[in-house]
Parts: sequence; C-alpha cells; structure tokens
Amino acid sequence: MSQPIKIKNALISVYYKDGLEPLVKLLAAQGVQLFSTGGTEQFIKDLNLPVTAVEDLTGYPSILGGRVKTLHPKVFGGILNRRGLASDQEQISTYEIPEIDLVIVDLYPFEETVKAGGTAEEIIEKIDIGGISLIRAAAKNFNDVVIIASKNDYPTLQAQLEEQNGETTLTQRKAYAKKAFHTSSHYDTAIFNYFNEEEPLDVFKQSVADAKTLRYGENPHQGAVFYGDLDAMFTKLNGKELSYNNLVDVDAAVALIDEFEDPTFAILKHTNACGIASRPTVKQAWIDALACDPVSAFGGVLITNVEVDLATAEEINNLFFEVLIAPSYQPEAVELFSKKKNRVILQRNNVELSKKQFKTLLNGVIEQDKDLIIEGPEQMTTVTDKAPTEQELKDLHFANKIVKHTKSNTIVLVKNDVLIASGVGQTSRVDALRQAIEKAASFGFSVAGSAMASDAFFPFPDCVEIAADAGITAVLQPGGSIKDADSVAKANEKGIAMVTTGVRHFKH
Repeated sequence: MSQPIKIKNALISVYYKDGLEPLVKLLAAQGVQLFSTGGTEQFIKDLNLPVTAVEDLTGYPSILGGRVKTLHPKVFGGILNRRGLASDQEQISTYEIPEIDLVIVDLYPFEETVKAGGTAEEIIEKIDIGGISLIRAAAKNFNDVVIIASKNDYPTLQAQLEEQNGETTLTQRKAYAKKAFHTSSHYDTAIFNYFNEEEPLDVFKQSVADAKTLRYGENPHQGAVFYGDLDAMFTKLNGKELSYNNLVDVDAAVALIDEFEDPTFAILKHTNACGIASRPTVKQAWIDALACDPVSAFGGVLITNVEVDLATAEEINNLFFEVLIAPSYQPEAVELFSKKKNRVILQRNNVELSKKQFKTLLNGVIEQDKDLIIEGPEQMTTVTDKAPTEQELKDLHFANKIVKHTKSNTIVLVKNDVLIASGVGQTSRVDALRQAIEKAASFGFSVAGSAMASDAFFPFPDCVEIAADAGITAVLQPGGSIKDADSVAKANEKGIAMVTTGVRHFKH
C-alpha cells in the first residue's frame, strides 16, 4: 500500500543553505506552509516567500544562545502525532498543533570543527540537540512524515513532489527515514569517538559515510565495498576504477613510502616491496628500484614521494603496471601515461591517516594501534665486537624501514640505499634468509657487503652463520631471544657487526 501523504506544513531549519532555494520555492508554489528558525527563516524571507517563525508557533523565543529553538510540544507534537490515531488527533486539535508533514534539517558541523582544530568550547557547541531530535522524531514517524536530513536529497524530493503533485509514498518516506537514521547514528558515533579519546571505554564504534561498490573482492566470486573517501585521498588522473586488490596494495604502498624523506621509488606486489631505492633523482630511483626484481614488478603498484617528470615517465612507460602514485606529475608525463586508458594514475593529496587499524576476526573485530615507530641508528645498540660502518648503519636503517612493511617471517637485504632482495612470508626465518640470498643471485646482485634486517629475533644462530658465509657484513634484529648470546657469539666468530633495536616489527 503506497499511503500517499500530501505535504501541507513543512519545518525547515538547516545550517547549510546551498541547494535549498529550488525546493523551498516549489513547496511555496504547492501551497505548503513553511515554518523556520533563525538564519533559515531569513533565507526564506529573502526569497520573498511566506514563512512562519517557529517562535510564533511555540510562543517562546530562541533561548540560551540558540541552544533551545525547536524543543517544544507544538513542534514535536506536530511531527510525532499519528494521523490514523483518534486520540492523537484529538490532542493536537485541543492544543492547536499543526501537523508537520515534512522536516528538512541538517546538523551542526561537529566533525568539521574537530578536524579544523576547534577549541573545546567550539566543538561542544557544535553538538546538535534540536536537529538530532527533529531527525529522529520525523524518521520515527515516517508513516506520516518526510524527513530530509541531507542536502543531497533535495533534488530527489523535488522531483517526487513535482511528479506526484506534492505527495509522497510510504516507500519513499521509509527510504528517507533510513537515510536519516544513518545521519543521526554517524553523527553520534563521531561525538562518542571524540569523547572516547581520553581513558577510552572498551567498545568499538566506527561509522564511514562514503561507500563505493567494487567490481569484486580478492577473487571474482567475492563481493566487496570500500567505505571511505578516495576522492579526498587521491586525484585520479587516468585509468579504470581501483579493485579490491589494488586498494590493499595502494594502502601498503602509502604506508611504506611515508618512511622515506629522500627521493624514493618503490614497487609493490601483493603488499610487499619487490623493489625500492633512494637516489638523488626520481629517474635513478626508479631505475634502481626496478632492477631489484623486474619480473615481480610486472603488474605491480608503483609509488614515489617526489614529482614524476617526463624523463622518468618515459622509463616507467616501458613496464606494464596497475597503479602509479605520486604527489605530483609534469603535464607531459600524465599525457604519456594516459595513452593507455586502463593504467591508474593517482595524485596523492595531503590527507591525515588514522593511527588505528582494525579488521573482522572470528565472531568480532580486532583493533590495534598502527606500527608508527621506526628505529634509526640512534636506537641501534651494537652487541658485537665489530661495530657497523656509517654506510652499514644507513643501510640497516633503510632495511629496517622495509622489513617493517613486509610480511613475516621476513629478511631484507640492502646495499647502498637499494633493496637487493627479501625473503617474504616464510614459515621459518632460515627459509626467508635463503630465499633472499637466492633471489639476489638470480637477478645478478652480490650480497657481499650488504646489510640484513630481520623482523624478529633469531631463536638460533643459524641465520647469522648463513648470512656471514654469504658475505653479509651487518645485521639488525630486535633481540629478546633467550639465545641472543649464541647469535652474538656467532657474529663475533664470523667477524660481522650486529645491532639490536628492542622493537619487533611482525606483519601478519
């Protein structure tokens, strides 16, 4: 049953006025009596349209600095009364309460004020009371009332009222109510999370207002949706829509590149770096990163922390890749990349990222702080007779940045600010080391004189012995094994340097 309702009276009270004019003019043209408050009332008057102040309806002015405007039985009775219930109709007649059939209201910009660094007082004053109450009341009574809680719905309602001669159907009203409850719950979640930053309660609440349906998930038989504002994070200059796997790799790429300050290029495959180099120029960084593993680089995600010029673009253009990310591009570089319509070219914008991460697990959700620390030379403790050289310390630092963002168990080998090989996601650390050594050799790299980083301690001295025999001269590990002394003794026996950091970087 459609249950069409003709709109006779509308309450309009919004913070943002953009997009409101055409809808208000239509309502007035259809003979709807308009009630409003403050700035919205003046907005309607400036359109030379008739409007009744809410304070004339209630008999009370706006008080307490605007904190109380609409909180009155004549407003909420008008919204909440049930048209089909005789007792409700008798009461609104007794108290001269008009039936309000349409509520258009938005909320004070709480999230925006927090993001802008507002003072505590400014933030608190942006906690909407009347607006949230109006939204919930109208949405609760969707059987008889239309609730519009977002300016994005103005055009849709306008089209419906034009086509249906000022009426709405029950299905339409229920759809608006669902959107309204999303608006109110999202708003309350933002407020709760603001208050929950200090001495937090052990509860999990997240609300993301933007959603994008993806073609599929990790595999074609899996559905997937991305919740977030990608347009704020990136400006897409070319290419198809990002897939689930693209997004996972892009996330890993952004986290990795943010560890580096010098001009750096990284190539990732399945969230792991298969090539990364820091060099004086972006072109040389690309060339040296690609040389690490040109086979795995095919179809990879590429990222740099400096502008991509045409000369670098011409080098990159020789490789098939899925996604390229940079803070900026020369126009000629974008023109070159755009000749292939499917490759995704993203310009990264300056967006603050969350310091938390979470995922579903078993019958719940697991949340943790992001791994946001990295140990440089000043946090490295030499535990062997031989100390690392200045270049070895630099390479150990470089390797440690990579190992932090590589799947465990992992070993990373670096020489002169270039990844020369890594062992990724192995079930034993020895396997990871052997994989790295063999991979380096397969692409013509000598590991002699390289620096090695491990994401966790060595339970036995076997990795140290294998590394030393291969020519690796400096090793970084967190330490903490009950057999640390055995690994240190083996390093001394082999004449290589070892440092510990006291920080483990597992990545499962």
